[in-house]
Amino acid sequence: MGAPAVREQTARALRQEGMDPGEVQRIVQNALLEDLGPEWTDVTSAATITADQTDAADLVARVDGVIAGLHVAQAVFEEVDSLFDDDRPGLADSRSSGIHMEMLERDGARVTRDTKIASIEGPTRVLLMAERTALNLLCRMSGVATHARAWADVLAGTKATVLDTRKTTPGLRVLEKYAVRAGGGTNKRMGLYDVAMIKDNHKLAAGSITAAYHRVRAAYPDVTVQVEVETVAEAIEAVEAGASFLLLDNMPPPLLREVVAAVSDRAELEATGRLTLDIAREYAETGVDYLSVGALTHSSPIVDIALDLRPRG
Repeated sequence: MGAPAVREQTARALRQEGMDPGEVQRIVQNALLEDLGPEWTDVTSAATITADQTDAADLVARVDGVIAGLHVAQAVFEEVDSLFDDDRPGLADSRSSGIHMEMLERDGARVTRDTKIASIEGPTRVLLMAERTALNLLCRMSGVATHARAWADVLAGTKATVLDTRKTTPGLRVLEKYAVRAGGGTNKRMGLYDVAMIKDNHKLAAGSITAAYHRVRAAYPDVTVQVEVETVAEAIEAVEAGASFLLLDNMPPPLLREVVAAVSDRAELEATGRLTLDIAREYAETGVDYLSVGALTHSSPIVDIALDLRPRG
């Protein structure tokens, strides 16, 4: 594997959703390798299903939720479909007759239990070999999107937006951050490379907020710089040093209001630390611009979605 297998139409859809098709393919291939092993084989399907058998199936929501990852799931089916064009052990007697997936819902849509979200037609072996990997990614992404939507709903009517963090599943960051967007949230930074974030250990190592900020500016003059602060005095020091985005760490609402009053005309403000849905509105109404929530990606339960083969006529 390694040659492009994601079809151009799917690749175009992934790009429109802000994902790199090549990165998605690498994620898909690694996930499939876990399931199919080095011989890229599903021993049960290979033994019980003839190479020329075709079927249709539906992706069905088993619970209420918000959908995300339909084109990622499509990439999984297309990747498995491409295996049958290779001379691989266990696949030599098979040749793909093509896979077709029709989206019945869109990413970001709220669905209820028993909603059909997509239909798929193609070789039965492809459908069953791809099933679990496609569902693992789709269920996970939909769970993140559902969680993000709950936060977006709670914050509706305030100026605050929910942000994600880097507390993502290793290897799945691009998918989980997309799912946050699909659910109505906003991405903060993708990694350590695209935004400088001066936190408590950086302040200690550099000697002060001001020193740390100036060092970052000198080394990376074009990078966005964010500064974590814990007091009104630190907030003032940070904006006077030049910072225009502050993380207000573990501040209760009264203290947040003080910081908003002191510096909100000079910086965007993000409340962070131990935030939960039941207190989100109170924090948003302090006047901050953002609430960051690591739980969006590290603690979202999946949305249960199944693949059901249609009865043969």
